[in-house]
Amino acid sequence: MDIKYRPGLTISFLFMYFSLKSHVSFVAHSISANHSLSGDQTIVSEGGVFELGFFKPGNSSNYYIGMWYHKISEQTIVWVANRDKPISDRYSSVLRFSDGNLVLLNESKLTIWSTNLTSTTNTSTEAVLLDEGNLVLRDWSSKSSMPLWQSFDHPTHTWLPGMKFGRNKRTKVNQLLTAWKNKEDPAPGLFSLELDPAGLDQYLIVRNQSEEYWTSGIWNGINFAMIPEMISHHMFDFNYVSNQNESYFTYSVAGTIISRLIIDSSGQMMQLYWLESNKAWFQFWAQPRQPCEVYAYCGAFGSCNEQSQPFCSCLQGFQPKSEHDWNLQDYSGGCQRKSQLQCENSSLVNGKSDRFMATTIKDLPKHLQFAPVANIKQCETSCLNNCACTAYAYENNQCSIWIGSLLNLQQLAVGDTDGKTIYIKIAAYEFSSPRNDDRKFIDGGVGSAAFVLLLGLVVVAYLRWKKRTFKTTKAMEGSLVAFSYKELQKATKNFSERLGGGGFGSVFKGVLPDSSVIAVTRLGSISQGEKQFRTEVTTIGNINHVNLVRLLGFCSEGTKRLLVYEYMPNGSLNSVLFHEKGSKILDWKTRFRIALGSARGLAYLHEKCRDRIIHCDIKPENILLDAEFGPKVADFGLAKLIGREFSRVLTTIRGTRGYLAPEWISGVAITDKADVYSYGMTLFELVSGRRNSEQFDSENSKFFPTWVASAITEGVNVLNLLDTRLEGNADIEELLRICRVACWCIQDDETQRPSMGEVVQKLEGVLDVTQSPIPRSIQAYSHYQDHIIFFTASSSSSNQSPHSQNNNPSAASS
Repeated sequence: MDIKYRPGLTISFLFMYFSLKSHVSFVAHSISANHSLSGDQTIVSEGGVFELGFFKPGNSSNYYIGMWYHKISEQTIVWVANRDKPISDRYSSVLRFSDGNLVLLNESKLTIWSTNLTSTTNTSTEAVLLDEGNLVLRDWSSKSSMPLWQSFDHPTHTWLPGMKFGRNKRTKVNQLLTAWKNKEDPAPGLFSLELDPAGLDQYLIVRNQSEEYWTSGIWNGINFAMIPEMISHHMFDFNYVSNQNESYFTYSVAGTIISRLIIDSSGQMMQLYWLESNKAWFQFWAQPRQPCEVYAYCGAFGSCNEQSQPFCSCLQGFQPKSEHDWNLQDYSGGCQRKSQLQCENSSLVNGKSDRFMATTIKDLPKHLQFAPVANIKQCETSCLNNCACTAYAYENNQCSIWIGSLLNLQQLAVGDTDGKTIYIKIAAYEFSSPRNDDRKFIDGGVGSAAFVLLLGLVVVAYLRWKKRTFKTTKAMEGSLVAFSYKELQKATKNFSERLGGGGFGSVFKGVLPDSSVIAVTRLGSISQGEKQFRTEVTTIGNINHVNLVRLLGFCSEGTKRLLVYEYMPNGSLNSVLFHEKGSKILDWKTRFRIALGSARGLAYLHEKCRDRIIHCDIKPENILLDAEFGPKVADFGLAKLIGREFSRVLTTIRGTRGYLAPEWISGVAITDKADVYSYGMTLFELVSGRRNSEQFDSENSKFFPTWVASAITEGVNVLNLLDTRLEGNADIEELLRICRVACWCIQDDETQRPSMGEVVQKLEGVLDVTQSPIPRSIQAYSHYQDHIIFFTASSSSSNQSPHSQNNNPSAASS
């Protein structure tokens, strides 16, 4: 019988053979006792949500078994098996079953990770990856639905929706979320999150090893006391459960939102959610809010400064222990001395003594010891004679010394004088001056050389003066000028006079060479590259309106980004409106002019510019006042430019708590109506002269917008709403007009809010203000621990969806 060779059939059989031979395929969502995982093989949960296999973090050469989101373009690891025992070759390593346990064998076939179940040879055990991100071991031959083991019981740094996070009351064991060491090393870092270890109260704590530096506050059934952002229920739903066996928190997310809660390598606890249209993770909230609030964030002998990038730097005479780790933003290793102390090696500096460097910091470090001495000189001597002593402080006739590493040092903000002085021991060599024994002088031609050098210096100085004069003239004429960093550093006297600051950066007063006064905004960390930054700044530089602060120039050098504005002599609205000491009380005529002018400026940004500009942070701090108290909207510089063909924009920029529209919280793309909402909240404060969040004396409500809405609805005399310092001196018609417009602006449904052009017409009296809708109800939520009021304003429109109500329109990070 002849056998015919059929290549296609042979290839088909070979494909089937190797498919079966291969331990698992990409469509599989489980590993059985007879299968294994190696190389590039992965398993995917049945609904395609999560994937598990070998991965390599960043530029590391190490591999780990981990779990990540299957459909997200940016690989995001949520669980790691062998986080502190990496492998170097994923092809010769294998994840398989052994004696009923799922084990990971490295290149030498040694077990480096295991589920550690009681040894069994049951061949009906399998590992299944579930769509909720839980890897479970189960006996498919058993009727029990309880897993033998699950990754949810052994989290790494991520808390996923549906996962219990709490405490086993029987074993007294708390679950921990432990941060990665850095973005290329998933090994357990210093920072961890856990439930109250005593098991008495319902709160979370974050610690740096043994140092507890943040707590969530007690759970009140809606949110943790110190995380008011959680009060919004439409996105996240947290629940607490306690019984005789366990106590735990769990949470779920609305709809198809992809979210995770992590303890970051920065030491911050973060709630993040994925925006597919932006292909990026967005931070919903973070606690503590600033990295410098994390205990020992910069490690030993490191200093944290929230106004600089990066936040961490080494003290004088010290350098990073690991430049590689610092480049990965892992500062936990801290700093080490550049030179040994004299007391550690007497042969170093010819008998010269170590000295102390006075440093002013926010607060003195923990773990101090007291020395029984009579004065500061004896305190210094006490520390100098003790080689283990690294610093001393003398305060209130008390000598404090520190032995070993100094931790948790924070620099003072510019202009802040309320700090503590600590004297840090510095090696004698750091104070040594360079040797000058071998200096030689050339006798011949010294006079000629000096003359040529002097002439050159004169020419250079003239050219620099001419260049500065030209720049100053151009800036004042309206042409946008590109300043150098050194020029602005000199103009601001090294950024010494701080005028204020906000979410975008700090503002400093400066003087140009021709004595023109400017305001320089030193931006914080921004994502724009230099080309994009210059493009946006150039666009904004062409904007000119009487109610907008004029941009004179900018600086873009390396990572440094600065904006130069015209200087406003009367400062910001908040400084006079809330009556800071020595400030003028604004009369009603001026307040109304400020309200109208600010509206005109915003209307120009929204409706008149070639590219619509959404400010994103309207509040009294960003409305500046010129010499005649005329208003100018400021800090619109890099808010958000969007083309006229677009109506919405996604942005990571977020305004200030108390002025935020509800849509900020839901994570949807925003429109210019977000500015309208913030403007409305500002109008309320113009009327009352106080922050909306302050308690007001009213039988009906302690929250001012509630009071205003009720007063208009019930026909109460609006003069009762006015700032008491004005003693009733106001135009009643204008006052009523502003109150009605403010209520219209804060509608929960953005489609029910007016445009800024309509606001201008209402305030000018062109449009009938009585047709403006008044919110049907404003629910107030007081959070006294944080001294903030959260509220929602729901529209009175009959066609408003009941799902449009939001329980926390102003809960978001500044």
